[in-house]
Amino acid sequence: MSDAEFDLAVIGGGPGGYVAALRAAQLGLRVACIDQRQRLGGTCLNVGCIPSKALLHSSEHFHFAREELAAHGVKTGKIGLDLAAMMARKDKVVADLGKGIDFLLDKNKVTKITGTAALSAPGEVTVKPEKGKARKLTAAHILIATGSDSAALPGIEIDEKKIVTSTGALALAAVPKRLVVIGAGAIGLELGSVWRRLGAEVTVVEFLDRILPGMDGEIAKQAQRVLARQGLSFKLGTKVASAKKTRAGVELSLEPAAGKGKAEKLAADVVLVAVGRRPRTAELGLDAAGVACDARGFVQVDDRFRTGAEGIYAIGDVIGGAMLAHKAEEEGVAVAEILAGKPGHVNYGVIPAVVYTWPEVAAVGLSEEEAKEAGRDIRVGKFPFAANSRARTSGATDGLVKIVADAKSDRVLGVHILGPDAGTLIAEAAMAMEFGASAEDIARTCHAHPSLPEAMKEAALAVAGRALHA
Repeated sequence: MSDAEFDLAVIGGGPGGYVAALRAAQLGLRVACIDQRQRLGGTCLNVGCIPSKALLHSSEHFHFAREELAAHGVKTGKIGLDLAAMMARKDKVVADLGKGIDFLLDKNKVTKITGTAALSAPGEVTVKPEKGKARKLTAAHILIATGSDSAALPGIEIDEKKIVTSTGALALAAVPKRLVVIGAGAIGLELGSVWRRLGAEVTVVEFLDRILPGMDGEIAKQAQRVLARQGLSFKLGTKVASAKKTRAGVELSLEPAAGKGKAEKLAADVVLVAVGRRPRTAELGLDAAGVACDARGFVQVDDRFRTGAEGIYAIGDVIGGAMLAHKAEEEGVAVAEILAGKPGHVNYGVIPAVVYTWPEVAAVGLSEEEAKEAGRDIRVGKFPFAANSRARTSGATDGLVKIVADAKSDRVLGVHILGPDAGTLIAEAAMAMEFGASAEDIARTCHAHPSLPEAMKEAALAVAGRALHA
């Protein structure tokens, strides 16, 4: 093969794309990974999951030092904020992880190509670098893994200064006095939490009558109560009619989502628009290549990730479903294995989701509402962290573990957690569900004491009405 011929060309270097490239290379394919950014990792690494978690962690330290250390008998002087240092740490974390991805590609002999890619002919990709001439490469298989962009609201102009997406909210030069977050999903609540801890007055405006749409309703209600105690204000069932920039900031016009009631004005220094994400497919040349998209712009694929065009596949945010990095990774691995003649597969019923507020919110499988809507006869077991010894010693007692199980078979249908390290605890539930575990299986598994996972065991016991410590 020449330097422009590959078995697989991956368009997009985010978690789905670069992981697909790595796995395909492990399986013996000659692979190119193309991305418009010099640093791979996609939205997740550059302006999403990783920088937001770095700021969440740093802001948690700031809040803990200022508000909670004294209760542990630790005396400090006046606690101050060095926002520039916090941002520099975040940037270093991102840069170091980017270098790690480059190392992995080099190690596995994946060719990294920087530029904007488009499908130019069957089996052909044209890559246009920021400077210089475009180049063409050929590939027996092409994988679209271009991810997603922040969704916009009609009539609201993003400038990434006063009206920002998550990208701008991760790089503010100063703590805003008043931050309004439009959207009460994971992104809005996480970034709202960061800036609230650092001193901003935060108001969350949500069109629906609840936060965290898609999460278990009971867990979402408790999460809202906890976040309200932390100082976040909520305006639910409310839509943003307009946003007008002023010399002082932004003036929002709010209206009841149901259409009845008085309109109101809300002033902010910064407005974060966090109303979801849309697939990034513009300028890929999909129509010319015969790749079909649905009405919302998502690439249509079959159960083997094949588009309607011969040899072209798609994964991750561009095909819809849960817009999660780890879901895209699983799909990337599955495609690579399918191309190598192996039985690639993704179990979509066991994809965990985590919201990294404090306490964290995590879920896998069916919520109680979803199970009932599906006509399942269920039993539910719950256990509060207030009754967990390790949570007590750590002073992190908000929340609970909730297990939804089939009433006849006892098979675990879903697990939902609001509490400390929920994002870590949910891994046990995902593993159990992957192996078709019953609630009794979890209940009969010995858990170390004192530990947070004991709350999982107790919730499993509670499914049968026999929790020991509640």
